[in-house]
Amino acid sequence: MEKTLCKYIGHIVEIIYQGPNGQLTQRRIEIRTIGGRTIKAYCMERKAPQVFRIDNVLAVHPLEQIRRTS
Repeated sequence: MEKTLCKYIGHIVEIIYQGPNGQLTQRRIEIRTIGGRTIKAYCMERKAPQVFRIDNVLAVHPLEQIRRTS
């Protein structure tokens, strides 16, 4: 999954994420960096930076094709 996600650095994607309590959420995030087993991203719903475990990302769907500059 990490290789798949690397191509989305700088892009906004929608993910299905399983949180630590097992709850599934759908999030729109802008992926900033990927390293080790984590994704550092800006979460559009929470309006804040977030760290996600790659192992907990169940699905990813790109929402834009153009890299953001800001």
